[in-house]
Amino acid sequence: MRILFALAGLHRIDRGAEVAFVAVASELAKAGHAVTLIGSGPARPGRPYRYVHAPAISRERFEAFPRIPLLRNETAWEEASFVPGLLAKYRPSDFDVTATCAYPFTNWALRRPAIGGGRPRHVFITQNGDWPASSNRGEFRFFDCDALVCTNPDYFERNRNRYRSALIPNGVDLERFRPGAAERGRFGLPASGPLVLMVSALIASKNVAAGIAAVAKIPHANLVVAGDGPLRNDLHKLAGELLPGRYRQLTIPAADMPGLYRSADVFMHLSTDESFGNVFVEAMASGLPVVAYDTPRTRWIVGDRAFFADRARPDSLVEAVATALEAGSQATPEMRDRAQKFSWPAIAGRYSDFFAELLQ
Repeated sequence: MRILFALAGLHRIDRGAEVAFVAVASELAKAGHAVTLIGSGPARPGRPYRYVHAPAISRERFEAFPRIPLLRNETAWEEASFVPGLLAKYRPSDFDVTATCAYPFTNWALRRPAIGGGRPRHVFITQNGDWPASSNRGEFRFFDCDALVCTNPDYFERNRNRYRSALIPNGVDLERFRPGAAERGRFGLPASGPLVLMVSALIASKNVAAGIAAVAKIPHANLVVAGDGPLRNDLHKLAGELLPGRYRQLTIPAADMPGLYRSADVFMHLSTDESFGNVFVEAMASGLPVVAYDTPRTRWIVGDRAFFADRARPDSLVEAVATALEAGSQATPEMRDRAQKFSWPAIAGRYSDFFAELLQ
């Protein structure tokens, strides 16, 4: 198969969707498929797939731009800046299948016909939500695809009767993310004492402020947050008031993330509306006890042995973190075992099967 993945952030940043696309593309290319990625970052030597650069302006540059239809947030602005370069490089006749998780502009661009008619099968992947497929408001009325990859059971049940759909979660590199010795000095973290880790974009839906408030009530516990976003200054100020001297806010390369996980005692992630929390499987593969708000989608990923809190009761989050800290390394074997089902080779195999079925 000739497969194209297109997304503005590819090879420029390593967020959830970008990590997933690169991992699946790598495994598909190793399996013998002709895989191309189009993104706005530089080429990365040694990759098994073909990479094509198309320029884009990063979303951080658009954080203060106006919110208008079609350009409702900085992500949409970034995508709009990416599409002219994508259209210049994209030749529909070169591919059997195209895939993206970006809407509207990238989705529309990939569905354009080839010269002389015809086009590849287009797959939309719900890495950032199923809202384009499930909503009929505004520009979402013009959404379409030949098939839908749903990254959680909620999306699959909601869309399976409308689109040809497959339930395929994201995965994890079990060689990179694994238990091991802490590397706190490398990251400027306290050499001793309980350490809670959050890996999250600094936006309201990730509920980082609730994590700060909870850890503040646990004596001697430290909190490190790895990520960036528009709320960076507000959260730093809040932590200065509630967690003076016990808070670190980091932005580090993806290559350093396994070492950061291994340096923590507990992993906490409080988003309740993500399509799939890649960070959950990374933490599980690293052997960390997991703290999260209790939702069916989260339990589908982490199982029943995580430490769950009730979002309606802030004290329950404090209790969950404290209990997870007490459990410590006792949780490692079970978390690691749970992560095995999410290995990237297994996930990519499911993509390969679904794409093949679509072409039949």
